[in-house]
Amino acid sequence: MYRTHVLVCGGTGCTSSGSAQIIETFKQEIKKNGLEEEISVVQTGCHGLCAEGPVVIIQPEGIFYARVQADDVEEIVAEHLLKGRIVERLVYHDAKKFDGYASLNETVFYKKQHRIALRNCGVINPESIDEYIGTGGYEALGKVLTEMTPDEVIQTILDSGLRGRGGAGFPTGLKWKFASGNRGNVQKYVCCNADEGDPGAFMDRSVLEGDPHVVLEAMAIAGYAIGASQGYIYVRAEYPIAVERLNIAIGQAKEYGLIGKNIFDTGFDFDIELRLGAGAFVCGEETALMTSIEGNRGESRPRPPFPAVKGLFESPTILNNVETWANIPQIIVNGPEWFSSMGTEKSKGTKVFALGGKINNTGLVEIPMGTTLRTVIEDIGGGIPNGKKFKAAQTGGPSGGCIPAEHFDIPIDYDNLISIGSMMGSGGLIVMDEDTCMVDIAKFFLQFTVDESCGKCTPCRVGTKRLLEILEKITSGRGTVEDIDKMEELCYYIKENAQCGLGQTAPNPVLSTLRYFRDEYMEHVVNKHCPAGVCKKLITYKIDPIKCKGCTLCARNCPVDAIEGSVKTAHSIDTSKCIKCGTCIDKCRFGAIYKE
Repeated sequence: MYRTHVLVCGGTGCTSSGSAQIIETFKQEIKKNGLEEEISVVQTGCHGLCAEGPVVIIQPEGIFYARVQADDVEEIVAEHLLKGRIVERLVYHDAKKFDGYASLNETVFYKKQHRIALRNCGVINPESIDEYIGTGGYEALGKVLTEMTPDEVIQTILDSGLRGRGGAGFPTGLKWKFASGNRGNVQKYVCCNADEGDPGAFMDRSVLEGDPHVVLEAMAIAGYAIGASQGYIYVRAEYPIAVERLNIAIGQAKEYGLIGKNIFDTGFDFDIELRLGAGAFVCGEETALMTSIEGNRGESRPRPPFPAVKGLFESPTILNNVETWANIPQIIVNGPEWFSSMGTEKSKGTKVFALGGKINNTGLVEIPMGTTLRTVIEDIGGGIPNGKKFKAAQTGGPSGGCIPAEHFDIPIDYDNLISIGSMMGSGGLIVMDEDTCMVDIAKFFLQFTVDESCGKCTPCRVGTKRLLEILEKITSGRGTVEDIDKMEELCYYIKENAQCGLGQTAPNPVLSTLRYFRDEYMEHVVNKHCPAGVCKKLITYKIDPIKCKGCTLCARNCPVDAIEGSVKTAHSIDTSKCIKCGTCIDKCRFGAIYKE
């Protein structure tokens, strides 16, 4: 029995910052000091506060060390683990109190969260089935197989109010009910969408890396509910840590008899296989995903028939994303009333967001539905860096929209976001400050959509390309007021005529920025000016002759020799040569160079 556990984040973010070496160094130092029998080093999944990684948590004290490097480990072992003296300089700043140290859940970042889907992430070793079982893992599967009928399982999910966390928010229990007919007489499938493709999104990846068994358990429960014997997890190959831990989890679950033949001696068979995706965004759409699993080019299919009737290999199929699956076991164990007591009337439970962009606390958060955007950004997220003002938040990725400052206090749930021209999406939340050009943001997401369109239908293949061309025209200073009207008309045409969700939602970033930031579009086309100073062809670099000290630093660093002037005299910029790279602004120590 260990007296102390050293939890080291092994998610992608901390791994890229050297957490593997930190783990190895801890093991070496602990062995060198003869502490192997007393202290355990545990590689966990993501703790959530990615901005402060690599993260190390010492339990049972709950001390939160932030931005730890391998060189710090010897001191932590010598001082904290041997002598009981906390290494003050490494403690996460918000965990410091006048009379001691706050626990993880008492810090501002964590105390307004409620972790259900992420309950084991950062807590257990994701490569140990015993640790998952030790936190109640596979209890839900045992319960449904020995105490509940398939219809009772479906009714439990219906009563919970759980809606799909992949974007559309369709009631999960209703999807299962549609596919539940003819149990035992028809081959059916259960699929997991782990093809997370939104820019800036890493919610599903983190669950797979930190708690892979929860997805296996949930899929087996769904297989029992609808009468399916085979499951597939479609995960993008760019998630190597998630893929490795899923493979380990599947092997362990089979060894323990928790997936495979005759689970819990009930006669129920359910197997799971991985299928790796090549990173096509369109394969996040359910029919395109199933087409890809079948070994064909990832293209969407017309609906109806819906997958619950005719899906994978033309058989009844249900598909949910990783976060949706991560909620299922807890609903079974704690009951539907427990889950539905959280959130809002039509959006029950919690939602995981990947918080990124112009925000101090970038990372992974899980909040009750109905939490306001202000709470997420100002409290949990720690506000905007450098004293800048909040301008907008983008939710739903390329399929979503931008939420302006006027809706800063909107409660986040499915219906509220749709009412203001955005959507929940899978959970990416990108924060933008006053230096962001909203026309450029719309162009960025359109570029992504154009690249990722499967090309099957004309409205998406051609329509999004025409939209992008107009946006490029506007940001280069060649746009007209008529272009804005034309673009808006084209947006609605694409929404109404594209075949699948990718095309139907592709215009959302344009429509939402037009709705709330039309004045920026007008500034681009009428005055040929980018107010945020982002669109290069619409800005000019200038030197304030009063502030300029003639130090020549800007001239010496200009890559195209566009700056003229002698020592101790005010310099000037030759705009015909200037490539607007911004080097001069970065190098100027007197704030003399500005964009206009």
